[in-house]
This record gives sequence, structure tokens and C-alpha cells, in this order.
Amino acid sequence: MTKVVILAAGWGTRMRPLTHTKPKPALRVAGKTLIEHNLSQLEGLVEEAVLVVGYKSEIIKKEIGDNYRGIRIKYAKQEEPVGTGDAAKTALPFLEDDFLILNGDDLYKRADLKKCLEENPTIMVKEVDNPSGFGQIVCEEGEVKDLVEKPAENVSNLVNIGAYYVNKSFFDADIEKSERGEYEITDYVKNYIKKGSVNFHIAESWDPVSYPWNLLESTNHIFDDLEDKNEGKIEKNVCIKGKVIIEKGAKIKSGTTIEGPAYIGKDSKVGPNAYIRPWTSIDEGCKIGQSVEVKNSILGRNTQVPHLSYLGDSVLGEGCNLGAGTIAANFKFDGSIVKTEVKEKIIETRRKKLGTILGDDVKTGINVSLMPGTMVGAGAIIYPNAVVKKNIKKETVYKDE
Repeated sequence: MTKVVILAAGWGTRMRPLTHTKPKPALRVAGKTLIEHNLSQLEGLVEEAVLVVGYKSEIIKKEIGDNYRGIRIKYAKQEEPVGTGDAAKTALPFLEDDFLILNGDDLYKRADLKKCLEENPTIMVKEVDNPSGFGQIVCEEGEVKDLVEKPAENVSNLVNIGAYYVNKSFFDADIEKSERGEYEITDYVKNYIKKGSVNFHIAESWDPVSYPWNLLESTNHIFDDLEDKNEGKIEKNVCIKGKVIIEKGAKIKSGTTIEGPAYIGKDSKVGPNAYIRPWTSIDEGCKIGQSVEVKNSILGRNTQVPHLSYLGDSVLGEGCNLGAGTIAANFKFDGSIVKTEVKEKIIETRRKKLGTILGDDVKTGINVSLMPGTMVGAGAIIYPNAVVKKNIKKETVYKDE
């Protein structure tokens, strides 16, 4: 019986503020969690999935349950967050012979997973233009020869994408904690490579979801697998173009234009006279008011964006409520790359267009302006007319100074 181990136990600190309230693999795009998107790709390829959970594990268990489209679901609990190597080994009591290991927050495609499962052992890799910052896989004569973690000088343009088809001997090595005090799965991989011949498959598609804005990039991957659907109520004078998925109970009011690809979740209301632009995902129970424009953005469940607001290239958590006239600017006036603060360091996002990232239950007053790259912690309140130019911590009451 083919099994998959999906690593979903981490804290997701680089994904804050979205992970203030939920684990990263439970974040949703187009009506499904990241884990569900991967399980959908595995349908018919594996019989059982072992989800290694830890941080806020109850959320994943509630979202996934004990069966997903015929795949039996088991849970292994990592009690302490001491690394991906420890997390993977937590699943060992559930394993027998060959099994697939996947990162729970990266997105893979069915064709690649099927190819990876054809021969054991196999490591899945991806060819990229700029491999710096990734673990790099050295391959020669059709086999994997080495894994080099984030070398100062590039040794390969094939990068490790966290997908390994192995057997139980994978865990035979005794590994030690890394410099950052964790047991790394890559140390198991390195030892496995040394023991014998390991195949590789170059993936056609792979989307790593490391930072909040990577969710925006993942929509290209996700919308590819969706088909047009309209189970909602469409009023007169609504214009729909391209691939648009409208779930049951959704209502699109008069004068609204939706340009696909776009997703409207069940029981959401859009309009009147709203403009939903491509690559937008609006989850269930949302309300998008009159004359609101949303472009290339992801809105969590039960979020409300009332009239005369604009969201561009933004990610909003669940239960957010924006005051009328809220603007999420997505482009710096000088056209430079947007920077933001992650784990107390300023980093480049590699994006010229990036709006705001809001955690769950953020509330803004009327006429609030959110500058490019600003991130607002879960539960924060922003007073009317504020101009937000810096990140706001969780549950902060913010007044523009």
C-alpha cells in the first residue's frame, strides 16, 4: 500500500501574520487548504496519508478529518518543534515499506508525483534560473550524487523541493542537531544518498509557499486545475469573462464585472458595481460591497470589504472587516521592489507589486490607507483615516501619528 507523509507541524513564522491563528498548511486558496490541494493531486496515487502535525494541530484535523476523497488520513503528533527531520520520523510507526514524503506547504502537480512514484528511491528536483538560497542537488549519470544546503557559490541549478520517495531505511542514520538547533530532514537525505543509488525526477511544476506573497503566486498553479462553475445567483447586467468558479449560495449583484481566473466561495456576496480582476480568490461568506475593486488578491472566509475600497495584490485573513474607502496600495511611487519586515529583518519580496497582508480579524476604520508591503497582525484595529507605513503587531490599536 502506497503511503505519503505530509509535514505540517511547523510554526510558519515567515508566514506571519497569516499564521498567528492557524498553521501554514491550513491556509486557504480557492476554497481549499494547501494540504487539500496536495491531497487532490495524490487522489488515486496513494491509499493513506500520514499528516505530521504540531502547531495548532486541531485546525488541520478539523479541516481534513479522517478521509479525503478516498485517501485514509492518519495523524502523527510532533510534540516539540525541533525540525523537519524529527517531524518526518514521527510518522515512522505508521510506515511499512516504500513511502513518499512531502512538504505540507509546497504545492506539487499530479503528473510529477506520479512520475516520482514510479521508481524507489527517487528525489524530486526543480530546475530554476537562480538556485541561490535553495538546497541544491548535484546529479551525474542519471543519479543523485549530493545535496548541498544553500552554498555560497552555486553548484547546480537543480534545487531540492522537499519530495522524496524512499523506504524505512531512510531513517536508519543517526543525525545531530544543526546549527540552528533542529534535526533537519536534509541530513537524512544526505545520508540516504551516500548509501546507494538514488534516482531523480525533474518536476515540471512546483510552488514553494514560504512567505505570505507566495500565496499570490500559487494561484497560477491552483487555477490550472479548476474548471468553470456557476452554482450561485447572478443578477442582470453582470459581466463574467474567462474562467470563473462561483460556488453554491454566492450572489453576484447587478453591475458587477468578474474577469477570470477568479473564485467566489459559497454564500459570498459581490456588488453591486464591483470589479473583480484576474487571479482573485474570495472565500466563503465574504461580502464585497458597492464599487469595490479587487485585483490579484486572496480573501479569507467571512471577510468584508465595503463600498469604495481597493485591494491590489493583497492577502487578507478570515473575519477581516474593512471600513469604507480602505485602500491597499500595491505599487511604490518610484517603481522599486517592495520590501517588508520578516522575523525582525527587512527583506526584498522580489515583487514590484505587493499590497497588504492582514491576519485574521483585522478591522480598519473608514478611509484607511495601507502602503505597499505592510503586514498587520491578527486582531489589530486601525483607526479611521490612518496611513499605515509599517508593520503592525498582533492585536495592536493603531492610530496614524
